[in-house]
Amino acid sequence: MDRFEYMEARLFDGENYIKRDRNVKIYDGEDKTQFVDGEVVLTTHRILWGKPGDIPKGLTCLSLHLYYVFCIEEESSGVFGLGGLKRIILHLGPALPGKRPGPAVVSPYHFIKLSFKDGIDSAFYKALSDAVSAKVWEQQSLPSPVSATTPNASPKPSVAPVNSKIRSGIVGIERSIEEQHRATDQSITVAFKDLTKLMEKAKDMVVISKNISTKIREKQGDISEDDTVRFKAYLMSLGIDDPVTRDAFRSDSDYYMGLAQQISDMMVAVLLDCGGIMSLSDVWCRVNRARGLELISPEDLLNACKLLQTIGAPMSLRKFPSGACVLQLNSHRDDEVAKTTSAMLEENGFLTPVKLSQIANVSVLLARERLYTTERLGLACRDESIEGLAFYPNLFLRETS
Repeated sequence: MDRFEYMEARLFDGENYIKRDRNVKIYDGEDKTQFVDGEVVLTTHRILWGKPGDIPKGLTCLSLHLYYVFCIEEESSGVFGLGGLKRIILHLGPALPGKRPGPAVVSPYHFIKLSFKDGIDSAFYKALSDAVSAKVWEQQSLPSPVSATTPNASPKPSVAPVNSKIRSGIVGIERSIEEQHRATDQSITVAFKDLTKLMEKAKDMVVISKNISTKIREKQGDISEDDTVRFKAYLMSLGIDDPVTRDAFRSDSDYYMGLAQQISDMMVAVLLDCGGIMSLSDVWCRVNRARGLELISPEDLLNACKLLQTIGAPMSLRKFPSGACVLQLNSHRDDEVAKTTSAMLEENGFLTPVKLSQIANVSVLLARERLYTTERLGLACRDESIEGLAFYPNLFLRETS
């Protein structure tokens, strides 16, 4: 912190505003300071920090010349790097003699940290790196702190008068910020217009898919059976033409009931293709893919699946002893699954969850549950060793038969 100076929030002659960010805290090395929740302004020559509202008014703020900075790093504020990039580390050269007064006379550290409450803005980080690399101050004859009279001199910067053509105090900075905000608002408006058009096109595509499907049914003789099956699969992937939404129902219970019915209608064919069972996470991905822009949360899916038995659906939600939740056809009974898996064990000699997942074309999680189910019904024996988990046919049944 001994590199910072107290200076008025105005630009030097030839100095230009680059970027600004809010909710920034300053660390002196690893130590916290009293400078929290401030506003940081990056210029071609300096980093200015002050309380929100102070810098726009031109009041005294903290100023750090960029010629002190010789290295920049990003740091995560979370444990094991899980908190995201929220801090910028600035490695600084030694404080120069004759520097103006600042918040600290001496510091044991040769680096500071700028901590961003909302995470590091990549544009700000890039602008800071570019400003340090550009070294605009070396291309101009701006006085350095060495040229100051004494350390006790007036805190006003001993530089040439501000060029009113370039900037008039902080007003120029505010105008530049307003122009950037205006451009951002225009970009957001255009983006939402494009999103509205996309939603309209999606509805048109669903109507087209229905018309094509009708024509296929009318011309079965002109199209081969394989082409018909393949094309129908493509049409199914286009999605649900009228997805159930919460605003169409008066209560949450009615909404979940309608959502359960729609899930039942669309998942029957999918479950038949994948062996009658599918993990709830895969179901959530399939349903949201079919719904297009009307996405549902995992909680909504879980609440709807709990009502499948209530509406008499041909499937139900099941939770295995391991905690895994799946959507399973009612015809997919444990004894049938165990017999099928037992036959595979007899055929292959032994099976691991990975090997069964490849043979049965299911996920490893579901393959493991199938093997556990077969074991619970006495048709398989488990072997756990350093080589992994494997299941074998139950030879005791063979001995007694």
